[in-house]
Amino acid sequence: MNSPLLEVRELNMHFPLYGGLFKKQVGSVFAVNDVSFTLDRGETLGIVGESGCGKTTLGRTIVQLYQATSGAVFFESQQINTLQKRDLKSLRRSLQMIFQDPYASLNPRMTVGNILEEPLTLHRLGSKAERSQKVENLMSLVGLRPDDRHKFPHEFSGGQRQRIGIARSLMLNPKLIVADEPVSALDVSIQSQVLNLLVSLQKKLKLTYIFISHDLTVVKYISDRIIIMYLGRMVEMGPAERIYQHPSHPYTQALISAVPRPDPKMKVKGITLEGDVPSPSDPPPGCPFHQRCIHAKSVCREDIPKLEPLGQTSRHLVACHLKHDLSKGASS
Repeated sequence: MNSPLLEVRELNMHFPLYGGLFKKQVGSVFAVNDVSFTLDRGETLGIVGESGCGKTTLGRTIVQLYQATSGAVFFESQQINTLQKRDLKSLRRSLQMIFQDPYASLNPRMTVGNILEEPLTLHRLGSKAERSQKVENLMSLVGLRPDDRHKFPHEFSGGQRQRIGIARSLMLNPKLIVADEPVSALDVSIQSQVLNLLVSLQKKLKLTYIFISHDLTVVKYISDRIIIMYLGRMVEMGPAERIYQHPSHPYTQALISAVPRPDPKMKVKGITLEGDVPSPSDPPPGCPFHQRCIHAKSVCREDIPKLEPLGQTSRHLVACHLKHDLSKGASS
C-alpha cells in the first residue's frame, strides 16, 4: 500500500498573548487543536469553516510558514516540522501556497515576469533563457498572454492576478499546493473559471491540493474529501458527497442548510445558530460547539468528543457525543 503524500498528527498551533507592564505571557490563542489527517497523492482535501476557525493557520503551519506548537507533519514520510531553516529551502520547492488576496501577495514594484522568475532565481534553477521560457510557458498554461510579462500587477484584473498567483505557485514544480480561499475575492463568474483552471492543472501536472474556503458549495465542487473545522478543531471529515448529503455534526448541518439551492421549489429548513463563536483565547470546556448547539447535553459541556467513524469501516468521521442520533435524522 502506498504511503500518503502528507500526514498530519495531533497538530497544535497556539499563539502566545502578552500583556501587563513587563509584557509577560498572559494566555494563548488556541488556533489549531489536535488536528490529524492524511492526504493521498492526486487528492483534493477541502477545509471549511467560519472565519477564525483556524483553517488558514492550519494551512500555513503545514507549509511551515508557522512553527507548530506540538504535533507532527510528515511529507513523503519525512517529518518536516522539526527541520532547520537551511533544510527547509529544498523542501519548499515541493510545498507551495496560493494566497487569498491576489493583489496583496504580489510585489507591486515588480513586473509579472520578474515575480514569476524570482523562485527560479532564488533556487538557482536553469539559465536566464530557460527561466524566461518557463515564465512564458506557465503564463500560457494559466490563460495569460506571455507578452504581458512586462506589465505590473495593478495593470491586471482580479481574476488575472489570481492566475499570476497560481502560475507563481507552479514555478518550482510542487507536489502539494495549499490554496487559501483562492476564489473568495473574485466575482462569481470568475470564480468558476479559476476553479476549472485548478482542476485542469491538477490533471495535467498530477498535483495534490489542500483547498481552504468558507464556501461549502465551492469546496464540494473541487474536493474529494472535506474537513469541517470549528474553533480550531476538526468536527467532521469524510467524502465530499457524503458530507454534503448526510451531514452528521450539528455545525455541518447548519452550514449546509444555509447553502442556496438552485431550485426555488426545493424547501430546506434553515438552521439558525444562536450566539457568537467563542474566543479562541478562551474556548469553552467540553465540545467547542456546545454553547450554540440546540442538541447539547450535559456530557457535551464536560467532555471533548473524539473524532470517530460512524461505522467500523466508515471514512466518515464525526466529533460529536450525539453523532449516531443526529446522523439518522439528517439522512432520513
